[in-house]
Amino acid sequence: MASISGGAVELKRSQAVPVRSSLWRQAMLRLRKNKLAMSGLGFIIFMFLICFIGPLFSPYADGKIDTANMYSAPSWEHWLGTDLLGRDMMTRLLQAGRISLTVGFASMCISVLIGSILGAIAGYYRGIVDQVIMRVADLLLTIPSLPILFILGALLSEWKVPTEYRMYIVMLMLSFVGWPGLARLVRSQMLSVREREFMQAATVLGLDDRRKLFHHMLPNIIPLLIVVATLNIGGSILYESVLSFFGLGVMPPTPTWGNMIDSANNLIDFEQHPWLWIPPGAAIFTTVIAINIFGDGLRDVLDPKQKK
Repeated sequence: MASISGGAVELKRSQAVPVRSSLWRQAMLRLRKNKLAMSGLGFIIFMFLICFIGPLFSPYADGKIDTANMYSAPSWEHWLGTDLLGRDMMTRLLQAGRISLTVGFASMCISVLIGSILGAIAGYYRGIVDQVIMRVADLLLTIPSLPILFILGALLSEWKVPTEYRMYIVMLMLSFVGWPGLARLVRSQMLSVREREFMQAATVLGLDDRRKLFHHMLPNIIPLLIVVATLNIGGSILYESVLSFFGLGVMPPTPTWGNMIDSANNLIDFEQHPWLWIPPGAAIFTTVIAINIFGDGLRDVLDPKQKK
């Protein structure tokens, strides 16, 4: 009898349906097969590590002025040369990367938070709430983002905002111009999710609006939010660099990639001191390209419309 029961158990195990991995796991497996996207992710991680950890091991992290080494060409002592005040360009490049990457990621997080909440509320409640939120978003979308940022940056300079606070205000400025497009995208998705069967079942069960919004509807658009947020990081880094280049963003002595390029704003520096502007320009270019490549890879595995 024991052998018969043991054989029955083995038969049931052999006939059991194999458990499929979750959709997130399947997406990550497909993402790992995309070598281009993984190379972009690896470069992003490398930039974060070297920018946040690298200056800790540099003997020039204090940024002291060294008039004896002004405009020194790249050497073994200063791998990327020195600037007009004799400061090590390699160290300043990494310190600038901290600010630029932090501003880009922080502004993205704020804009995603604001845009997703307002878009979800507009798509769920509709009516007058939808009209008010969407008309404000439409008004902001009719004005190009760069002129708005220039105006806000000029106001910061006119009001003489201290340098140590400008980075945080620039984050809010970038979030201010970033949330309307995201809110419209989330709203359109919420209108679609709102009519699905599981939401009708949630209504029949008597769930309150908060649970339906934050436990059932928003989790269904998280893949879309991840893709859009990743692609928006590159744009935020570019906007911050443009503002800093024109002296309307983060101001010296706090280094950013944008105001480092601005230090070579004359023909002599442009021709005779290329190490002043080529490294920060290359850092902006490669970082934004890597983020966009990784974002495209995420879109391929997370966006249902991209699946074959």
